[in-house]
Amino acid sequence: MVYNLRVLAVDPGLALTGYAVLDYQNNLVIQLVEGGIIKTRPGISLEDRLKQIYSGLEEILHEFNPNVIAIEELFSDYKNPKTALLMAHARGVCLLAAGQSGIKAHHYSATQIKQSVTGTGGATKSQVQRMVQAALGLESPPSPDHIADAIAVALCHISHCHDPEVLK
Repeated sequence: MVYNLRVLAVDPGLALTGYAVLDYQNNLVIQLVEGGIIKTRPGISLEDRLKQIYSGLEEILHEFNPNVIAIEELFSDYKNPKTALLMAHARGVCLLAAGQSGIKAHHYSATQIKQSVTGTGGATKSQVQRMVQAALGLESPPSPDHIADAIAVALCHISHCHDPEVLK
């Protein structure tokens, strides 16, 4: 049976939301199609920043037509609750864009993502970047780290789903 999967993965953030689009085919080929960031303008209202994230994701969804979205969950022990709330707003907008597009979202913790990509849940940002580079055969580590994090989310989703029906 031949199957193809296109995963849109998101590393949500209010200032920078990283995203990556990966194609996965028959347990054999993983290819990076696109990686980037959605950058919001500092100094504008929260609602306008969220609208920028939503609009950016809508464009990506329409351009790349993914089968699924994989997204990082919020870390539950933030030292700064205000940061956690702002991240939750950004994550919520990402999930809204997925829902509006009729695409199923899969959620992974930072520990799950690091474990699946590096073999340890306590990996550093640079370790994740280097492992993403190696996994995809890239010339250099993805930068900024938000892109590497999004790629890692996609790789995590792919590694957790071996049944093509679960992948959708």
